[in-house]
Amino acid sequence: MIVSNYLAKRFEELQRRQEAALVAFLMAGDPDLPRTLEYARAVEGGGADVLGLGVPFSDPIAESPTLEEAAHRALRHGVHLQDVLQIVRELRKSSTIPILLLSYYNPILRLGEEAFARRCSEANVDGVLIPDLPIEEATSWVNQARKYGLARIFSATPETGDERVKQICEFSSGFLYLVSRYGATGAREALAETALPLIERVRPLLPSDLKLVVGFGISTRPQIESVVRAGADGVMVTSALVARIAEGISPEALSAYVRELKEATRCPSPAPS
Repeated sequence: MIVSNYLAKRFEELQRRQEAALVAFLMAGDPDLPRTLEYARAVEGGGADVLGLGVPFSDPIAESPTLEEAAHRALRHGVHLQDVLQIVRELRKSSTIPILLLSYYNPILRLGEEAFARRCSEANVDGVLIPDLPIEEATSWVNQARKYGLARIFSATPETGDERVKQICEFSSGFLYLVSRYGATGAREALAETALPLIERVRPLLPSDLKLVVGFGISTRPQIESVVRAGADGVMVTSALVARIAEGISPEALSAYVRELKEATRCPSPAPS
């Protein structure tokens, strides 16, 4: 069994450098598989600390129209889980960037949890985020993820009470993904009013070995600087990257955009409570 530890090492490196993590999310297969590989290398070249790859799904209920359309384009091209794992294998030939998969539960159920976890481990995936899997139904998945050395990424939202946050943390490893606003994800001009108070409330509830990554609507340097100064260990940028790819941005230009965002993660942040 292959157990990947790139994610833990990356957070350790960032802590030593007093930087937050930039998690860059791409929809695998959009616009096609070869260009997904090019864009993945471009965001790594721009300084992204963690790469997230979306497994295309026909009904991504938590996603913005931008991500939903990207998933549908990938599906029309015939992209499925095995293709996403092949992208990971190709990247692993030359890269140690931590790689996460974001997959809705249905494709995992069809394959089987153990088979999915085993294939992820064999490809050297670091962790998995399943947005529609509540902790009440996650015990068997958590067991398989532990068995195959995968980080278990779960989410909390502005509506998640303190006690439930603590329960979610018990199921989680790697980091807790904090949804900073109500509604679906998608790039916004302004940071949600809920974001900073939410970070302030949730940060003290996390165990010392669990990081806090904030997302939903984050796409600019000022937004990133605000959440890092509020105590986030990382930020996830999703729709802003996927939208630029849909518009036909070059890998070089995407790399430059990521480099600008990464600079914002180097602003001073307070010590965790």
